[in-house]
Amino acid sequence: MGKINNLVLFLLLVLNIVWTSNAQDDDNPVKWEKEEVRKISDTEYELIFTAQIADDWHVYSQWTPPGGALPTEFTFKKVNEDYELVGKTEESETETEFSDIFEVDETFFKKEAVFTQKIKLLNPEVRQIDVDIFYQVCKEVCIQGDYEFSFPLDGGPITKEEKTVDDRSLALSSALRLDLKNKELLANSVDEALDSKSGPWTIFGLGFLGGLIALLTPCVFPMIPLTVSFFTKHSAKRTKGVVNALLYGFFIVLIYFLLSLPFHLFDSVDSQILNTIATNIWLNVAFFLIFVFFAFSFFGYYELTLPSSWANKMDAASSNVGGIIGIFFMAVTLAIVSFSCTGPILGGLLGSTTLAQGDVATNLSAGMTGFGVALALPFALFALFPAWLNSLPKSGGWMTTVKVVLGFLELGLALKFLSNADLVGNWGLLKREIFLALWIILAVLLTLYLFGIFRFPHDGTKQKLSLGRKITGIISGAFAIYLILGMANVTNLKLLSGFPPPDFYSIKDTESDCPLGIDCFKDFDTGVAHAKSVNKPILLDFTGWGCVNCRKMEENVWSEPDIYPILKNDYILISLYIDDRKELPKEEQFDFKFDSGRMKTIETVGQKWGTFQTLNFNSASQPYYVLLSPELEALNSPIQQVGADTYREWLKKGLERYNVLAANQ
Repeated sequence: MGKINNLVLFLLLVLNIVWTSNAQDDDNPVKWEKEEVRKISDTEYELIFTAQIADDWHVYSQWTPPGGALPTEFTFKKVNEDYELVGKTEESETETEFSDIFEVDETFFKKEAVFTQKIKLLNPEVRQIDVDIFYQVCKEVCIQGDYEFSFPLDGGPITKEEKTVDDRSLALSSALRLDLKNKELLANSVDEALDSKSGPWTIFGLGFLGGLIALLTPCVFPMIPLTVSFFTKHSAKRTKGVVNALLYGFFIVLIYFLLSLPFHLFDSVDSQILNTIATNIWLNVAFFLIFVFFAFSFFGYYELTLPSSWANKMDAASSNVGGIIGIFFMAVTLAIVSFSCTGPILGGLLGSTTLAQGDVATNLSAGMTGFGVALALPFALFALFPAWLNSLPKSGGWMTTVKVVLGFLELGLALKFLSNADLVGNWGLLKREIFLALWIILAVLLTLYLFGIFRFPHDGTKQKLSLGRKITGIISGAFAIYLILGMANVTNLKLLSGFPPPDFYSIKDTESDCPLGIDCFKDFDTGVAHAKSVNKPILLDFTGWGCVNCRKMEENVWSEPDIYPILKNDYILISLYIDDRKELPKEEQFDFKFDSGRMKTIETVGQKWGTFQTLNFNSASQPYYVLLSPELEALNSPIQQVGADTYREWLKKGLERYNVLAANQ
């Protein structure tokens, strides 16, 4: 069982590392403050690296054992050419502690880290030594960082080598810049076109719903009357008990909100990093494995718990401290002991935030806050109205049923993440029909379980089916029938748009791999050339294989009977997939230098079109639609996810402007 707990913690830690690895230097808890050189002789020097580490954070040693956290690494430039290393890089005093997550003894620094390296010159003309350091700093989350040192051996000024790109890269990067006309139209109203219905409030609602579901689980539900009774009966005045219960609820909300704060460290200088994370193949595979793992814990095959020592320490703290701080530790204890039920639901919330493809940190904070509000609400309400406690249903087997239903939902969501990886990697494993068939199987199995046809290990004695269980079983069965009819093309699956793979990703021989069978181009220059040859305007579609909102637009808006003909007949569709991981031919790969001076190597098709979008339209989100003439004149403001009426008028207005331009030429 300990192995299972450690594996879950390890996977969650890996996800934290992925999400926070691009934090800006200003948010970095490590400050490299000193670059000191000590001269030993005319040819020997000692280089000293010093880091100041923020409270409660630690940086790992170079000698952390394999299988543990990432060790600190030094890269000495031009070593064995201008100089050689004398011995190993020495370290200041470290601490060693056994890691329950990695199950190894880890060595790390707190407060301060000092590294020392002796060198011997091979070239007496050398005046400066350049060294890069890679390190990992951890607290509850881990952040990877790097730093460049320059040591002037003669005490003179430091010279920095300016990074440049070769002529071939310059030519290829220049080709990405468009000579757009009517740019004012592109810059004016991108925000006005956004759908105000989507965003943090939607994620807050999902989090609140997740919190309500968590209340019904056996880890949380029995705690409600016990906790409320504790506050109301162990206080000298009822008013004091109510205040304490309300404070307890507030701390629950605060704790879940605070859990989202590490993700705000992630404010990357790379405009494409959000998309990279949301569509990263191996991150989606990791989500798939974690959700499957969570699902089987809900089925009762094993239990996921955080280390019991954590709960014991928090419980002891709440008893010893008392007062407001004691109530805070009581709330922390609840969060820890309920992890086996809330952890998988929070994992689903994290997954939904990823699929939303918006501002990840803001959305996650909204979702976690919503979860905390729902979880805290009954503690506050029942403290205010204690008579309501008598109306609460008794704990029993129905809570086990809730967990099993959640397990099936986790498996369904797990398949979505595997589908994302399959689409981006173009593996062909989960074509639309296979995906729907697996969902149908899950829905049928859930229906059979709810009607008592089969049972799981943690089910109690067989009892008469409750009304709620019958209703849920009927809903599950109806959903299976809905999927079967959709798979047979008897009805559409608009209610699920964005979740199953697109229609053209099918095991059948399809005429087109473009949305809805519309003829499209996946290369910008080729599409523009065709638009010129047929004298039609361009719909530039920045999209992604793993973009849920893109699929929703295609299946709910593009498919409308008065919109589809416009797209098919009046525009030339150029669909550029930002998450396309196909490697560019070597002769088309190049180094790109942004205006900020940051360098980026463009190696894949998706990186090329992502940079193209950012460079010309100052945007990095998908879906993102632009209307252009073949001569690259903007015909309307860019637009994103909107309703059918707005999108239809947007297309018609673009056509009107194009017709005016064509008549004046």
